[in-house]
Amino acid sequence: MNYKIIISLLLFLMFVPQKSAKLPEGFVYVKEVIPDLDVELRYYSTNNFIGDTIRGYKSNNLILTHQTAEALKLVQDELQLQNVCLKVYDGYRPQRAVNHFVEWARMLGDTINKQEYYPKVEKRNLFNEGYISSRSGHSRGSTVDLTLTDGNTGEPLDMGSPFDFFGEESWVAYKDISEEQKANRQLLQKVMQKHNFRNYANEWWHFTLRWEPFPDTYFDFEVE
Repeated sequence: MNYKIIISLLLFLMFVPQKSAKLPEGFVYVKEVIPDLDVELRYYSTNNFIGDTIRGYKSNNLILTHQTAEALKLVQDELQLQNVCLKVYDGYRPQRAVNHFVEWARMLGDTINKQEYYPKVEKRNLFNEGYISSRSGHSRGSTVDLTLTDGNTGEPLDMGSPFDFFGEESWVAYKDISEEQKANRQLLQKVMQKHNFRNYANEWWHFTLRWEPFPDTYFDFEVE
């Protein structure tokens, strides 16, 4: 047996770049479509309402259906003409992550991030008031949570409430915010709707592609 050949082969395999995990047909890694997109998957971090990495998020790789990624590229291209960019906080979300949310919501004693994310809502009411659900459009692969950033600094524009804030302040039509904050929300809403995304009235950051390709399928493959 030629051990030199075996060692050379092992070294070769160690240093060959590994391909991305294979996705179900119809899905893409969005960076392959929009290389300059700013992605910060909040559920891959501890910077979220639970305060921990969420089940099923194993990387910061944004995954969406191909049609959604292509539509999002049109949004990014148009915004960049105004020196504004997109920043995405979530896209495809495994069903196991949604289950994690449900389990957390039932643990009434765990309120570590209450003041930051749901100061006016009692945790026992998160289901009744629609903040937590056993199913999410994100699991169908054509829903995104995002905001706008300054093209020069990369800093998020002021939208009048944080991402994932549970309260009226996050409603698209909420009036008790500044004119600048209203203008920022309106810009995001306008450009997303122009490129066939429909909004969710209670979350200024939440959009779903019209005529999504998997309207009745909730996927559970991991984000990796």
